[in-house]
Amino acid sequence: MLTGFYTATSGMLTQQRTLNVHANNLNNLNTPGFKSEKVVTTTFQQEFLNRLEGGVYTPVGHGAPLVTVEDIRTKFDSSMLERTDRALDFAIEGEGFFTVRSGERDMLTRNGNFAIDEEGYLILRGIGRVQGYKGDIHVRTSKFTITPDGEILDEKERVIDSFLISIPAEDTKLEKYPNGLFAADETGLPDDGLEFIDMPRILQGVTERSNVDINREMTAMIETQRNFQSCNNALKIIDTMNQKTVTNLASL
Repeated sequence: MLTGFYTATSGMLTQQRTLNVHANNLNNLNTPGFKSEKVVTTTFQQEFLNRLEGGVYTPVGHGAPLVTVEDIRTKFDSSMLERTDRALDFAIEGEGFFTVRSGERDMLTRNGNFAIDEEGYLILRGIGRVQGYKGDIHVRTSKFTITPDGEILDEKERVIDSFLISIPAEDTKLEKYPNGLFAADETGLPDDGLEFIDMPRILQGVTERSNVDINREMTAMIETQRNFQSCNNALKIIDTMNQKTVTNLASL
């Protein structure tokens, strides 16, 4: 009977965590450059399953009493680019991330919805200053343009700096943070922050939309809610059976 409790409870916990992931994806539907997540589940302690009929046990296969969340993986699928004609909106066409200095750490993001702070530095609101080859990018005003390779030019077409586009090594696991931010170990980034195989293009007046598929997420959320309810109903049935068993034993 205790196995039933564990099985139903593990199912509820797994579905609850899956529901949280889908809800977070939907919550970031309009966050520029956001990459959706998916839950990867695994079974725990595979066991032989047998059917009891006429006092005879017949093997029917394998199964596991518990299901757990093994990992939550980010889907780096490409997403649509949307023209905004806003001078401080940027998008990367190809691989790579904008680099933003937050405290003592460099954060990576596909969100190019930038602004200018009081000192004239290019920033990602609430995170930090956008990085170039010279460090913090100082543009003073929004009257600047960029070239496809990321050079930032002032009104007189003089080079101010270039965007520092980071492409982590293939074996680098990125740690995900809220609002579409990522961080990698220093060993996971080349010394100059760049590892271009195909030079990505930097577009101005364009923003990258999130890769969240609202139809898929809504369908998955409904399915997850139903699975959660099924596990909850199973738990109630097991609890009722357990109470009846205890009552019958007490009456003996």
